[in-house]
Amino acid sequence: MPAEVSAWSERGRRVACRAGSVFVRSEPGDGVAVLLLHGYPSSSFDFRGIVDRLGGRGWIAPDFLGFGLSDKPRPHRYSLFEQADLVAEVVAEAGVDSVVLLAHDMGTSVATELLARDLDGTLPFTVERAVLSNGSVLLDRASLRPIQRILRGPFGFAAARLANRPLFAREFAALFSPEHPISRTELAAQWALLSHADGHRIAHLLTAYLDERVVHAPRWHGAVRDWPKPLGFLWGTADPVATTAVLRGLQDLRPAAQVVELPGLGHYPQLEDPAAYAAGARTLLGIDH
Repeated sequence: MPAEVSAWSERGRRVACRAGSVFVRSEPGDGVAVLLLHGYPSSSFDFRGIVDRLGGRGWIAPDFLGFGLSDKPRPHRYSLFEQADLVAEVVAEAGVDSVVLLAHDMGTSVATELLARDLDGTLPFTVERAVLSNGSVLLDRASLRPIQRILRGPFGFAAARLANRPLFAREFAALFSPEHPISRTELAAQWALLSHADGHRIAHLLTAYLDERVVHAPRWHGAVRDWPKPLGFLWGTADPVATTAVLRGLQDLRPAAQVVELPGLGHYPQLEDPAAYAAGARTLLGIDH
């Protein structure tokens, strides 16, 4: 493992959940804790430049099952519903009963399921505010990468079997804006986390969440529209996947939502410009007030 990944790992812990053991980083702090939900195909490591910029708030950052340093069972039917269950178990283990939520990419769909459960009255903890960031919640408005389409299709298993570091580097780098290209150090860290426990071999299993986004769109889009608490959008506007067309669609669902746009930042704004991303998150989460 690269040194920065090892340092992140050493300060974390493993939480035994019903579906498997998940890696969690957390720190105590003032006020309501910030729950950080990462995207595909990365991990909680994405937020390492953000956690010290949250105004002294405590925070909880799990790796979803199948990602990062968490267990990567196979065969397994990975599901956003199961990931939401795991989040609830992690929050309970952390001993908190109320959070504010910051979610990126795939994590935005887990977040909308949590909001839907809140509307149903079945969520076992309180979400006081939520922020969705660069996630293709409205899949029909997103521009999926060719590799995502392949992994999602009938030959996805073959594509996962052929996955290697050069292919990953090319695809992952394409998610970053030309003004903020990914560094070799970052690529090495992201590959180490993806390939940990041969996680790159299950990429086709992990992309099942894309189909769930279609099947369960009424539930999750409805949660964006109807959840009665503050919900904001934090968006890198140069994102080639979760484009501004997705953001505009979310604004159509939620016209009163507060929005912070990050011009010139791509799909991973928290990696491209951590200070700007954290400032936007603090604003939308009410931390600066």
